[in-house]
Amino acid sequence: MSGPTTQGGAPAATGTDTPPGTAPGPQAAAVTAAPAGDRGRPTVFRNATVLTVDAARSVLHGHDVLVVGDRIAAVGTGLAVPDGTLEIDAAGGIVMPGMIDTHRHLWQTAMRGYGADWTLTQYFVWYYLEWGRIFRPEDIFAGNLLGAVEALDAGVTTTVDWSHGLRTTDHAEAAADALLSVPGRFVLAYGNIQAAPADWTASADFRAFVARRRDSAGDRLGLQLAFDVTGDPSFPEKPAFEAARALGLPVTTHAGVWGATGDDGIRLMHEHGFMTPQTVYVHGASLSADSYHRIAATGGSVSVSTESEQSAGQGYPPSWTLRSYGIPVSLSMDTSVWWSGDLFSAMRATLGADRSREHLEAHAVGETVTHAALRAEQVVEWATRGGARALGREADLGSVEVGKKADLVLLKNDHSPVSFPLLNPHGHVAFQAQRADVHTVLVDGRIVKRDGRLVGTDLAALRRTVEATVEHLRGELGEEAWQRGMNPDVPATKILDNPYTYTDYRSAGTHGG
Repeated sequence: MSGPTTQGGAPAATGTDTPPGTAPGPQAAAVTAAPAGDRGRPTVFRNATVLTVDAARSVLHGHDVLVVGDRIAAVGTGLAVPDGTLEIDAAGGIVMPGMIDTHRHLWQTAMRGYGADWTLTQYFVWYYLEWGRIFRPEDIFAGNLLGAVEALDAGVTTTVDWSHGLRTTDHAEAAADALLSVPGRFVLAYGNIQAAPADWTASADFRAFVARRRDSAGDRLGLQLAFDVTGDPSFPEKPAFEAARALGLPVTTHAGVWGATGDDGIRLMHEHGFMTPQTVYVHGASLSADSYHRIAATGGSVSVSTESEQSAGQGYPPSWTLRSYGIPVSLSMDTSVWWSGDLFSAMRATLGADRSREHLEAHAVGETVTHAALRAEQVVEWATRGGARALGREADLGSVEVGKKADLVLLKNDHSPVSFPLLNPHGHVAFQAQRADVHTVLVDGRIVKRDGRLVGTDLAALRRTVEATVEHLRGELGEEAWQRGMNPDVPATKILDNPYTYTDYRSAGTHGG
């Protein structure tokens, strides 16, 4: 496959696992597939506590889970297995579905922790206004590669790469190449914060990219369109929705983000018929009842990034109010520029934020909460089956049931005193488990992590790839700007009301637009 004509002077991606502009070698081949000896070999987990996350949220004690090919072949006790089956002792551990993150900016992972003290406004300043344009295709590759490997390490078997740094299709090719070089399952949500959605979705290069990529990777790489709706009454994003409809691609959009996207955008989407059951609204944290009613009525879902909403300022984490409208929820971690890259933290934070709000609402009217409405089993479902539902994959992902894809996680850590006693398995996952407890991960029936170690991953080479990107970014900024960027000043612009440069619209809902 040949790459597209470049739009920005950078070398086009080649469609291989090599980042654009990099010669093949150990630095590029930072991730490989599972060892040949394990390919196609059946696997059985023995004597596990199984969190099925089925419709009944069943918990099965002392059960086996047999994987044959890419599917779950049987769940039961004392299962007979084919000759040559790899047997994994799961006694004292938990087998659960692979977790699904519905919103993660993987391209930013190479800047892990850089914005630890940022507000959302400072994030907008750094990426949208000042420095987002300096990322080369190989930098997108590096961030995606690191973030994708990190996700698998934490038991996140499916990740939506909300990739809004794709200034050219060369950048998009690099993003896709990185994802396909990692043996996980991904959705590339194509976006470009540096241009109007109507412009980049209309380009011939973008359409050609979609045609090349949408069916080339089986079901391991899906596609979405990722753009936001500012609320500008002229609805400049309408052509992008029309493009999504023509291409048959779902839209994922940051909605209910204070100072960026609000009720006006939801109303425009609804009035023009662009709110569908496949639409994923990210954050949904600062919306009115009217908007929540529109989301509920049209069957969409909300990706809640609790750590992000708590810290950055999109609004109070909305799971407590989404529950009251019956809006489906999935979980996401947003970006490692700030937060952890696992969904254990997301589950824990979501339970804390939801229950905190429930208590505060009760205290405000002189009442006391005596039974928590949001349960641990529910956030485990949001982290697994909820993500599958949001992506239209509930039929084959998100639960441990016969016939479904073998995307599975074993939590077991015999070296940790926190691994026992195992009394409330859902509560243990939500409040006790951590990345170090992820013992084994399967994606599509293939082992990608075993005995607490990633399989076929050259972390030293991955480190070199990421360090080259950090060196580039630091060199472009200069040392003074690099240090200042960890606490960037806010220029005198409209950014408090709208970070996008393709419209001057200011929302009357924040600063009196």
